Amino acid sequence: MAKLKLGTIESDKPVRLTLELPATVHRDLVAYAQVLARETGQSALEPARLIHHMLARFMATDRGFAKARRLHAGSISAHTGSNEG
Repeated sequence: MAKLKLGTIESDKPVRLTLELPATVHRDLVAYAQVLARETGQSALEPARLIHHMLARFMATDRGFAKARRLHAGSISAHTGSNEG
């Protein structure tokens, strides 16, 4: 079994996201979705649905970001309107 950084992805409210990705990144997202589907027993997700989870996981495990967020908690949460991680 592969050791992926993402696990089962729960159904959530969709959010419209528009961005341009290099073709290689898109191919990797498609491949990641296929591996994730095999590993979790879920059907393959659209690559765009992975981006939110990948970014959230990346930020949650980025020690430098966590430290900066703690040091500047008031100014960061004031700009985002939230204290959530």
